Amino acid sequence: MNSRFDRRRLLGSLAAAGTLALAPGLVRAQQKKKVKAGWVYVGPIGDHGWTYRHDVGRRDVEKALGELVETTYVEKVSEGPDAERVLRQMAATGHDIVFATSFGFMNAVLRVAQQFPQVKFEHATGYRTAPNVAVYNARFYEGRAVIGTIAGHVSKSGIVGYVGSFPIPEVVRGINAFTLAMRKVRPDAQIKVVWVDSWYDPAKEADAAKALIDQGADVITQHTDSAAPLQVAEERGVVGFGQASDMSKFAPNAHLTAIIDDWGPYYIQRVKAVLDGTWNSHSIWWGMKEGMIRIAPYNPRLPREVVEAAERVRTGIIAGTLHPFAGPIYDQKGQLRVPEGRVLSDEDLLKMDWYVQGVQA
Repeated sequence: MNSRFDRRRLLGSLAAAGTLALAPGLVRAQQKKKVKAGWVYVGPIGDHGWTYRHDVGRRDVEKALGELVETTYVEKVSEGPDAERVLRQMAATGHDIVFATSFGFMNAVLRVAQQFPQVKFEHATGYRTAPNVAVYNARFYEGRAVIGTIAGHVSKSGIVGYVGSFPIPEVVRGINAFTLAMRKVRPDAQIKVVWVDSWYDPAKEADAAKALIDQGADVITQHTDSAAPLQVAEERGVVGFGQASDMSKFAPNAHLTAIIDDWGPYYIQRVKAVLDGTWNSHSIWWGMKEGMIRIAPYNPRLPREVVEAAERVRTGIIAGTLHPFAGPIYDQKGQLRVPEGRVLSDEDLLKMDWYVQGVQA
């Protein structure tokens, strides 16, 4: 059962619920008859990208667990004080588990979790845990290697435009994985990045895509959440890739494929763990092998040999025979960062703050 989260109703009940919620206690390890689960979203559920896919996961939980779960959500929550306020309201109003779905929510989650030790919190893409805080992340960079391979085959100019949100390790890692894969096919390829300083701003994203096309890009990709860059690509006669979900309906000609984030199975598993009393804190980083990252259907216009090349990368990553960050890898300055025969460790990937050769950012 889904009840849309009502801030005014929560504020009214906060005084009554707060005393109990703030009482000290341990994370419960007992079976529950019903779980109340909440999601905090940085963007609107209609963004057709990041937040949309998390909300699909929430609805998957409802379908799988039925009357055993009640779900709520708050969309368009700013990173910072607003996030902390929403998280605290959820914790104070009977939520058993809260999923915070943006990197910038991490510090707020940790502060609120300390105040509400009986509530379980899960933070997407973060790196700090606590007894009642778990972290879950997806290896988006694996999908970037697949679409980078396609870009290397289809680009005529050798220039790709990349619409970036914020230069955090997750985004830098994706840019690098895309570039490395593209340059394996086309060694002279250049990736030009325009930052929009937002996860979701269709107008800025569209302007960035236009500027990149004006600079010679004939392929557009993105780490932002709206379909605006793809729509610009469709209008301007170039190609691109969807972000977080299949966006082909917005650009049937331009959309070559997309990286799909599939959060549903994980969310179902974690809510079930609260139900049966087996929930525990952990930090996981899943990818295509685990099904958290998938590739959307390929556009029929893609030549067979290009699809086959993309599939070799995808299946190689799943089999463990191909790693997107296998050496030799050189940075922008030409310095060897990863020797041949070695791969970057997860620790190094998680804190990546440098660009590979071919990136103009």
